[in-house]
Amino acid sequence: MAGTDDHKVVFSGKKREATSDFDGDDLIVAKKSASGHVSSWEDPVAAIASARHEFGEHGGVNMSIEASATFTVMEPETMRRMFSGELGPDRDFFIYSRHFNPTVLNLSRQMAALEGTEAAYCTASGMSAISSVLMQLCSSGDHVVASRSLYGGTYALLKHFLPRASNVTTTFVDVKDHGMVRDAIVEGRTKVLYVETIANPTLAVANVPELCRIAHNKGVKVVVDNTFAPIVLSPARLGADVVVHSISKYVSGGADIIAGAVCGPESLVNSMMDLHQGTLMLLGPTMNAKVAFELAERLPHLGLRMKEHCHRALVYATRMKKLGLKVIYPGLKEHPQHDLLKSMANRDYGFGGILCVDMETEDRANKLMHHLQNCTQFGFMAVSLGYYETLMSCSGSSTSSEMNAEDKALSGISPGLVRMSIGYNGTLEQKWSQFEKAIARMQDSGILIKN
Repeated sequence: MAGTDDHKVVFSGKKREATSDFDGDDLIVAKKSASGHVSSWEDPVAAIASARHEFGEHGGVNMSIEASATFTVMEPETMRRMFSGELGPDRDFFIYSRHFNPTVLNLSRQMAALEGTEAAYCTASGMSAISSVLMQLCSSGDHVVASRSLYGGTYALLKHFLPRASNVTTTFVDVKDHGMVRDAIVEGRTKVLYVETIANPTLAVANVPELCRIAHNKGVKVVVDNTFAPIVLSPARLGADVVVHSISKYVSGGADIIAGAVCGPESLVNSMMDLHQGTLMLLGPTMNAKVAFELAERLPHLGLRMKEHCHRALVYATRMKKLGLKVIYPGLKEHPQHDLLKSMANRDYGFGGILCVDMETEDRANKLMHHLQNCTQFGFMAVSLGYYETLMSCSGSSTSSEMNAEDKALSGISPGLVRMSIGYNGTLEQKWSQFEKAIARMQDSGILIKN
């Protein structure tokens, strides 16, 4: 079905018949210029609002949930035309919800608007989005260049699973060293350069425009994980070919949903949904329509939430530094990529909602988190991020545990690195007081290390 010239994933409003009586100008489509950049800058919050114009089947202000697994046709000939690719979801013809579901497609339209891409499709998890993209873009014998600083699951996928299952190998590099990136690309074999906008957990910032120039000059696609910085950064507008997300994090905001998204060219999304060759279609990482509905209801206030996450992170990082703690946060002027992030970021949304405190040893990191959770209630010891409560984890022994000691050292992951996803529950001063009390307890115990 997908992959034919006739089939398009169009991001329009209400539609059904093959011949429409509304003007083509009414279509809301994220158009891209030939250079690969969106033709004019648009605030991502405004873009989401422009795309959000679905309403319920009976006129409700919320869209309806299409919970059907399969869809009926009115004429027998229609099914043949659907499977041949002549009729598709762009004209409101659906086959089966593993392929396209109207509710999931509506959320996908909003994710495409958020990232400024032609198309998007939402999946059952962030890892399913990442693995499906890489397996669609790479074949046996192909090569990937990737950042050394990656989420542990992505690292394991590239380091262990893809070489074994698909004969796709990866060279890990310091993406801040553009010469190293350039030298690692093997012309004719390297198909993808994979980076995170703000690295997990080191918070190193990738120079997306320059990395895209290097990759594109050698015919390499750039895939960027923007999970740490939705709204803050728009990688596609900076030149990236594909943007992936774990929308379990900031987009959800409630730590209650697992989901992912692939945002990129219409041609890529169509190929990933192809009945015969598409990774999303054939591997089946299908998002439930009820999950898509819930996430679509949360996207409109993502901008407000991100502003508060980022505001509190900057305030806390500044105060923690004054206390003498070893703080890593891109919003601090001392951060080596502060100016770079400022030059790339969308206006007025801050520098991200995650900061790190380096306690140097795992024992001291664990003691800090123990005091913060169990003594003063500053936050929770838990992985993930983007929740309204502050979440803390010692990255080296948790979300980066897939990496060996040497790779952690090369990535700059200290054994005592505490990653904090700063929440917004309670007042800012209330939560800061809780942090100070925990630090005071550690000082009294003689176990606090300062910069």
